[in-house]
Amino acid sequence: MLEFAWWWAFFALPLPLLVRFFSSRAQETAMSALKVPRLKPNETEHLSITKNGKIPMLVATIIWILLICATARPQWLGEPISIPNEGREMMLAVDLSGSMKIDDMQLNGRQVNRLTMTKSVLYDFIQRRVGDRLGLILFADTAYVQAPLTYDRDTVSTLLREAVIGLVGEQTAIGDAIGLAVKRFDEKEQSNNVLILLTDGQNTAGNITPEQAKSLAISKGIKVYTIGVGADKMLIQSFFGSRQVNPSQELDEGMLTDIATSTGGQYFRARNAEELQAIYQQLDALEPIEGETRKMRPLTALYFYPAAFALLLSILWAVVAVLSPLLSRVAKKLKYKNTTEGAKV
Repeated sequence: MLEFAWWWAFFALPLPLLVRFFSSRAQETAMSALKVPRLKPNETEHLSITKNGKIPMLVATIIWILLICATARPQWLGEPISIPNEGREMMLAVDLSGSMKIDDMQLNGRQVNRLTMTKSVLYDFIQRRVGDRLGLILFADTAYVQAPLTYDRDTVSTLLREAVIGLVGEQTAIGDAIGLAVKRFDEKEQSNNVLILLTDGQNTAGNITPEQAKSLAISKGIKVYTIGVGADKMLIQSFFGSRQVNPSQELDEGMLTDIATSTGGQYFRARNAEELQAIYQQLDALEPIEGETRKMRPLTALYFYPAAFALLLSILWAVVAVLSPLLSRVAKKLKYKNTTEGAKV
């Protein structure tokens, strides 16, 4: 079906007529007392076709109509196409507390902190979520939505990559992160809502306790998958030499396991990049749901056809306007030459 996005542009079609009408009236008023001699018929033969006749007016009219048609943005709408919407509503909650800067993780053979490793592995996970609506929550002293639920995976990845430790404090508000996710999910009428919460500590801040947040998630039917990040062993250098410590001793695995199992999810432990990658591969197996079928009508822009035709006519007429006087002069010279040679004979 053909339609014009800016159909009101056609109101400009009579504009040249109005300009010509009012300009002619003004000239008639100014020249009414003057008598202008007219050229005899035989005196107009040498005038160029570009300055006399109806052809220039016809060409200008066609060009103007084509330009108005192009301005009106013609477009062709195809038949509606059904697009199956299979996916999940998935919110990612990432810990930005001060402990996430501990350098106890290995990534591509180099020592990195927990957040850097999380960003690297989580990026691949996000890119595989084709058909899912993803959201991003960052939390520390409090929790806030960095990216609402969207199909734009690139934006979610970019916002995650720009997250820095200490952006919202140094502590860990796990309860607030879960409660905020429940609130965001509550605005959507979906039956399969999944929260993936990644942390390396225990709840030390926030307005909602993990128990309260767990009750909210259960009441709303939200499945929570929790991931505990951090190595079990780490060598540190001191004045007395190197010694081995457990950098994840503050990780509250009992609380994370209880939240996950109570909501129908599962608790995972990620001690390195390989384990975290394996966890995300397991999460890939989450059963999707089929949402409402979306319809899309393919749209093809057609404005460039009248615009190109108007440009072509303008170029051709400009060439004619330039060549017409030259051809007229050449014709006159040939005629004069022939007349002179005939007189000599």
